[in-house]
Parts: sequence; C-alpha cells; structure tokens
Amino acid sequence: MIRRYDFAPLDGITKAVYRRVWQQYFGGADRCFIPYFSPTKEHLITKRERAELLPENNPDTVLVPQVMTNRAPELVWAAETARSYGYGELNLNAGCPSGTITAKGKGAGLLANPDALDALLDGACGKACIPLSVKARIGYADPDEFPRLLEIFNRYPLASLTLHVRVRSDKYSGPLYCDAFAYALRESRNPVSYNGDLRTVEEVAAFAERFPDADAVMIGRGAIADPALFRKLRGGPPASRDELRAFTSALFDAYTAFYDGQTGHAAQRMREVWFYLIHLFDDARRLNKAMRRFRTATEYRAIEAEIFAALPLRTDSAGDLI
Repeated sequence: MIRRYDFAPLDGITKAVYRRVWQQYFGGADRCFIPYFSPTKEHLITKRERAELLPENNPDTVLVPQVMTNRAPELVWAAETARSYGYGELNLNAGCPSGTITAKGKGAGLLANPDALDALLDGACGKACIPLSVKARIGYADPDEFPRLLEIFNRYPLASLTLHVRVRSDKYSGPLYCDAFAYALRESRNPVSYNGDLRTVEEVAAFAERFPDADAVMIGRGAIADPALFRKLRGGPPASRDELRAFTSALFDAYTAFYDGQTGHAAQRMREVWFYLIHLFDDARRLNKAMRRFRTATEYRAIEAEIFAALPLRTDSAGDLI
C-alpha cells in the first residue's frame, strides 16, 4: 500500500517559485525535494542555492534538500548546513544522468565507481548530523550492476533509498527495470521508494498492485505534466481549465517578480514547465512546436492563451514525458 507520495526534484523547474505557486493551487504531496545544491571544497554554496533552502521561501511544505557531491567532507558539511535551516534529512543525488555531471563522478557518475561510492557513504554516514537518504539509478551502464550497488547501500543506515529504475545511459526514455525494484524490496535493509514514469492514478494503482509491499513513490515529470496528480491520488478532482489558467498566470507573475520584472526570463521558465504540461492537452502538436520556439514574452502569452482557448483538456496526461 502506497503511504507516501514524494515530489521529485527537477532542476530548473521545481524550485521555490514553482513550489509555492503549485502548493497554493494543487498540493497533495507528502514531501517535496529541493533540487540539488553543490557545495565546494571551500564549503560554499551560491546565493541562489541558499535562497532555495531558506524556510521563509518554503512555507506550508514539508521539504527535503538534495545535495550533489562525491566527497564525504562536503556531504557532512551539507548536512550541517541543511540542519542549520531546520531540515531533518539530506538527500544525496546519485541519479542525475547529465554528461557534465557524471564526468565529474557526481550524480549517476557515482555508480560507475562502486568503491568510491562506498568510501563516500562510509566517510559521511557516521558523521552527518542528520539522516542521509539517497536517490539513485540501478546502475551506470548495466542493470546487472545493481546487486553490487545495493550491497553497498545496505552497509549504511539510510533514511530511504529512492530508485529510478533505469541506468544512466537510458536517461529518461530507456526501459524500466522493475525487476531490480522487486529485488530491492526483498533485499534492501533500508526503506525503498520507487521512481520512474508514473503519470496517472491508474498507473500508480497498477504499480501498487504489482508491488504491494512498496509504501512510497516519488513522482517528478508526471506531476509537472499534471499538476493535480498528487491531489487525484488522494481522491481529489482533476485540474480544470480555469484552474490551470489561473495557475500558469500566477506562476508567470511569480517568475516575473523573481526576475525583477524581466518578463522574458519568466517566459523562458514557463517554456520549461509547458514542455511537460502540454501533455495534458489533446491535438497539441502545432502549439507545442510554437511554445518551444517563441522569442518574446508577448509571443509566449499569445501561445498560452490559444492553448487554453482551442485545445481539448485531458483528465490525465499522455505521451512521452522526456
């Protein structure tokens, strides 16, 4: 039985501005994960990363910050930083498939070197001042790597292990290795959560039927494509056209304020949101292409207005959420 729904961190989208507006209009997740911050060897984070962590920028939401690092001293320091802002858990990103990240041995790059991963957790888990959790893929290049990786994770008392059931080379469109998740449910000494291509209430229900021992799932792209998904999972209604129009309008205004009135920057952020949200509308090919190519905020507003005026709204999102 699924008892906890987590909103996955999507860098560039699910930051404080988006989280505040989404929570106001939809909500429904038990926890939201803050997209990663990357501490330096000098134990510094950027002003913008710090703003993401500030409690006053994150009202009415249970949050877990995520960190991107491959060094134990930085992981321990990041835990101290998270605690200083009042957080009780820190999540280690071991799943990001970006080539610029993995080339540094971070994100999913941690999985390419199990001994280094072991050393990282060994150097941090006994020293971190708050519990550590991990979000990982099941391998770097091959799902057969997973038993070795799980053996390493089992050596440490993690708050949870969230598994995106693909390998790094698959990014977000390869096969889902759900047998690896079944193996984790049997063999993990830590609580296990599932992540990967859950888009609808029916898909979550099918997952729960297949894995009745699973008690937590993490959803990211599916919840951007359908902002009401978590609400629906709790028995609430789907998003209405008026509700979505009000949501995107409020989100654009919030981004505009964040960028000190620069509507062009706000429109670029909205382009990223609509990359997923367009899947909640039928017959969207032409306007989806226009949404990806607009150049000004005025053009953006015109395309969005046409989407709401002309396209049939679906109850559930559909299509590939790459």
